[in-house]
Amino acid sequence: MKEFLDLLRNDHHQFDQGKLEDYFGSEPFALVAKWLREAIERGVSEPNAMSISTIGLDGFPHSRIVYLKELLEEGPIFYTNYNSAKGKALEANPKVHALIFWPGMERQISITGTVEKVPEEMSDEYFQSRPWGSKIGAWASQQSEELASRDELENRVKELAELFPVEVPRPPHWGGYVIKPVQIEFWQGRASRLHDRIVFELNDGNWRVFRKNP
Repeated sequence: MKEFLDLLRNDHHQFDQGKLEDYFGSEPFALVAKWLREAIERGVSEPNAMSISTIGLDGFPHSRIVYLKELLEEGPIFYTNYNSAKGKALEANPKVHALIFWPGMERQISITGTVEKVPEEMSDEYFQSRPWGSKIGAWASQQSEELASRDELENRVKELAELFPVEVPRPPHWGGYVIKPVQIEFWQGRASRLHDRIVFELNDGNWRVFRKNP
């Protein structure tokens, strides 16, 4: 334990991967797309990983990692089981916080907003592009519900594999959400921990842009 605590105390990260200049455009999505493209081009691990935080039905905040599947002009899109814990939380309270973190690039994007379900046609199209096994899994998993054993899950998979040997329709409880932001913050690590923090805040349909202290 002492050695571990010493490692924590001896963190001298330099933060020298870049900076944010003073012009950021009139809306945030171009910069989100630029950073995501650069993360992919640099080969960072899991560039599409995005943490989603909701207020659960128990009143506590809950976070989990999802896959940022697409970025539209309205905002980022992710897919999930609507009957899952996150789906039930979003049904009760559509307010959400998302965080994308690329430690190797010393960057993160913090998104605050509300979610809406994407059109069914969009969910259908993405679902049909997924591998057969993932489609079966979407039917088999009663996501977030208590599971008696692994065998119970695998038996459901076998039954569904027989039911849908080739074509697998999209489950009605599975689909996408679009996050419609009211605030997006871009964080770029800087030397001496004097980080750049640029915020886009939506006011009456227009984006206000300002810096925050690190």
